[in-house]
Amino acid sequence: MRVDGKDCDDARRRTFSGERLELDPGSSPADTVHAPQDIPLDVIFEDDTLLVINKPAGMVVHPGNGVPDGTLLNALLHRLPELATVPRAGIVHRLDKDTTGLLVVARTLEAQTDLVRQLQARTVSRRYIAVVAGQVRADGVVDAPIGRHPVQRTRMAVVATGKPARTHYFVREHLRGATCVECRLETGRTHQIRVHMASIGHSLLGDDTYAPRQVAEAFSRQALHAWRLGLIHPRTGAEVSWEVPLPADLAGLIESLRIAP
Repeated sequence: MRVDGKDCDDARRRTFSGERLELDPGSSPADTVHAPQDIPLDVIFEDDTLLVINKPAGMVVHPGNGVPDGTLLNALLHRLPELATVPRAGIVHRLDKDTTGLLVVARTLEAQTDLVRQLQARTVSRRYIAVVAGQVRADGVVDAPIGRHPVQRTRMAVVATGKPARTHYFVREHLRGATCVECRLETGRTHQIRVHMASIGHSLLGDDTYAPRQVAEAFSRQALHAWRLGLIHPRTGAEVSWEVPLPADLAGLIESLRIAP
């Protein structure tokens, strides 16, 4: 900072009426946080409107606290530089860092607006495979609001003041000490499946945030995979959907827990 043409390094210095201040903004955080980076992407579908990605475990979707780069957003800006003109590089929904599976990205502002409206109208179909602790006896639904944990602010929780959230779950296979379930979201709250399943006593294996220690240590990450995604194509109006198989680590977990016939 310069005051009346002279350098001033004292950030606590009082200023007075009539003084002329000159500020050097330096480099913008966005210049580095949103820098294009050559990060490989598993592209399932691509046209001039949409991009559908199979996200691996360990990839953060958007830069945030403690994660300035190396994200899906950075990879998208490298693959499609024109996404720099679209808010959030076309990202309309997220997956947790260690959740794998399908994400749709809008390539135009018009497509992004349409997809956001579809998410709000709940016409986007999102189905997940999860491995949860214990024996889930029957299909069911968790209809419980989710908001910030009242004490541990980095966590989410079922709280009366939270936003409405609904998760349908379906038993796929009973395993040794666990159950493979399919989950269908009606809403898209942060950590929704992880919070809802934990709230009914069936935490996800490997979930070091919401599961008891023994359950959290049963797998290297939360056992959750977004295997199917369906929506209405913003340009053509056609119903489209995509599916991806389980990643090797999750498939291996299920195989290791299978009950011998």
